[in-house]
Parts: sequence; C-alpha cells; structure tokens
Amino acid sequence: MPANQSGEAPAGLPERLAALEARLAALEDHEAIRALIARYGPLADSGDAAALAALWAPDGAYEVVGFAIASGHAAIAALIDGPVHRALMAQGCAHLLGPVAITLDGDHAEARGHSVVFRHQAGSFAAHRVAANRWRLRRCNGTWRVVHRANALLDGAEAARVLLAEP
Repeated sequence: MPANQSGEAPAGLPERLAALEARLAALEDHEAIRALIARYGPLADSGDAAALAALWAPDGAYEVVGFAIASGHAAIAALIDGPVHRALMAQGCAHLLGPVAITLDGDHAEARGHSVVFRHQAGSFAAHRVAANRWRLRRCNGTWRVVHRANALLDGAEAARVLLAEP
C-alpha cells in the first residue's frame, strides 16, 4: 500500500498485516495436518512401518478401540509389521482417510474424520473396516506430529460417535 503524505503507513496497516499473517499461519497448519494424515494410507498399504510410525511424536499412541493400543514408535510400527496387517496386505488392501475437520489451538490440534479399509476379495474390493477417527496432534520442532489417534468402528457403538463429536 502506498504511504500517506507524511510517509507513514496507512492507519491500521500493522494490525491488518498481523491478521493476515495469523490467517496464513492457520492455513499452513491446516494443510500440514491434512498432508500428515493423508500420508497414513499409502504408508500403511506399502508396509512402510518405520515411516508410518514417524508420523507420531516419540511418546505418541495409536488406539484401535477394542483391539490394541500401541505407544511409541516401535509399538506403532509393530502394528504394521504384525501378522494381522501383513495378512491384510497379502490379500490386497487400501486404507483411505476422508477429509478431516481440524481444530487448532496454538501448537496443539485435533482432527476428526472417517477412514475406510478396503480388502480385495474374489476379484473385487469390499469395505473391510469403516471407522471414526480422532487425531490429537502437537507441533514438535516446527513439524506437526500425532500425539494420539483413536479409531473405532462405526458399528453403532457409542465409542465411534464420541470420536466424531465436536471438541
């Protein structure tokens, strides 16, 4: 913007720039979180357990309600390297994560959304697991990481509805 006749910035410009910077930072955070979550499916389907576990903070946890809670990189990687997931991969599978609703709070965030795991069966694909997800994230050294992901089947149980509810 051009300066006024006294050579000063127009009134309100510093506040407007600060507001634009805050909006841009929030958009960048939303995109970084969406990109992190989008990486999960291809990493799970390729069996890259170490890279998948690295999406989590070192003290992070992955909870599959009614099945397992894995805490820390080694335990999260073990879910992907384990017999249940390896058998699913051997049959043919696709982990798809839908759009997420993100709530930012400084260096912390929550994302809520759905996931579907398709399994190859008799020459076609069928939904194997349809679930609700709540991701809690934290900015670690300038990079977003998962602190806790809870995943529950959308089978009518209360657990899934709780994960999708507004914070």
